[in-house]
Amino acid sequence: MESVALSRIGLAGLAVMGQNLALNIAEKGFPISVYNRTTSKVDETLDRASEEGKLPVAGQYSPRDFVLSIQRPRSIIILVKAGAPVDQTISALSEFMEPGDCIIDGGNEWYQNTERRIVEAEKKGLLYLGMGVSGGEEGARNGPSLMPGGSFKAYNNVKDILEKVAAQVEDGPCVTYIGEGGSGNFVKMVHNGIEYGDMQLISEAYDVLKNVGGLSNDELAEIFNEWNQGELESFLVEITSDIFRVKDEFGDGELVDKILDKTGMKGTGKWTVQQAAELSVAAPTIAASLDCRYLSGLKDERENAAKVLEEAGLKEEIGSASSGVDKKRLIDDVRQALYASKICSYAQGMNLLRAKSLEKGWNLDLGEMARIWKGGCIIRAVFLDRIKKAYLRNPNLANLVVDPDFAKEMVQRQAAWRRVVGLAISAGISTPGMCASLAYFDTYRRARLPANLVQAQRDLFGAHTYERTDRSGAYHTEWTKLARKSH
Repeated sequence: MESVALSRIGLAGLAVMGQNLALNIAEKGFPISVYNRTTSKVDETLDRASEEGKLPVAGQYSPRDFVLSIQRPRSIIILVKAGAPVDQTISALSEFMEPGDCIIDGGNEWYQNTERRIVEAEKKGLLYLGMGVSGGEEGARNGPSLMPGGSFKAYNNVKDILEKVAAQVEDGPCVTYIGEGGSGNFVKMVHNGIEYGDMQLISEAYDVLKNVGGLSNDELAEIFNEWNQGELESFLVEITSDIFRVKDEFGDGELVDKILDKTGMKGTGKWTVQQAAELSVAAPTIAASLDCRYLSGLKDERENAAKVLEEAGLKEEIGSASSGVDKKRLIDDVRQALYASKICSYAQGMNLLRAKSLEKGWNLDLGEMARIWKGGCIIRAVFLDRIKKAYLRNPNLANLVVDPDFAKEMVQRQAAWRRVVGLAISAGISTPGMCASLAYFDTYRRARLPANLVQAQRDLFGAHTYERTDRSGAYHTEWTKLARKSH
């Protein structure tokens, strides 16, 4: 190498997220080398670096030059598509890396792939971090929420950079060392699962206000803007208000009404629900949001079903429902229902994190997870500060709904919550997320459930035995014989 100043860090993979993160790092005063297999992306990044403030970005055009342009111990962030491309990139770069150097994967990777790569990297003396990055393209450029897990030594090598690059909130940067192994990826996966739930619940609030309350897009924009000044203040509520204001450039009215009602997905929501099932953690709100995405994909079938059921005599209640509705009361009820449902959704996500942490020995600090989600990320919201405080008050909190503060709020809002769900059901509007949250709350708060009958059934047909409330031990009963006798 000529006597060029070496970069402090490197980044490979220059799609928009990669470019934006690289420019963010450079802007914070850390010289960075960038590399991409398609070289035009390197040039594009260099052009942006000079346009956005003559930022210290050095473009490299081969894996060797790229690796050798970084000061030791080298830290290299890779931002490529999850799965095989990550392995290919690691293999191309690690050829020129030395023991003590570190690879940081910033993609949405399945946590077990990260755990496999940690072991493979160790064989070459390399350190490894799997780092969740949330905040989309905008967050990557101006301050994301970062969730690095894996080698603590590797984290310490880049801690100064990550703390400057991350979103900043009043109690520090939105980054912390998550834990060992694939914990960083796992936490990001659950973050995305919670995000699915949040988006579903907001869409249900919209559906009820529009189709039961008869509200216009202008009124909806105002309401969401108002909600964003209070307890619901969050990135998703804020952008929802903006969405209702955008006019359609190809015709009359607002763009939102012209968008095809089929939701896409990348897979992190599905992983969250699968993990919840594996760990026997109830996550019904997140599961309902996933099911809704599947059902939304069946557009042709739904249109056909609407026709068939109408011919069979089903009366459309939507629309007619709005005639006798007290709008002001409905708006306030929906606000309360949305908030209470959200608490249940976050409770499910946090319980999943706790269960996985216990299984893997990760020692996740749930209050700290809530804190680093307060800025930069898609689920950033004011009430995450309250979640953080709940876990500070009691690190062993069994469930958010039994934190004294949240418990009060749930009780205050439950009447409104039930009114909204009841109204939606009678109007034929599905609110699966709100219903799932309410059923979760109602099931969790009941000291006795009808599970005794299920146990009796299991014992009858499969001799699975049961326990009693009044004496210890396992019992089996000859149910059928005894029932016949008593006839």
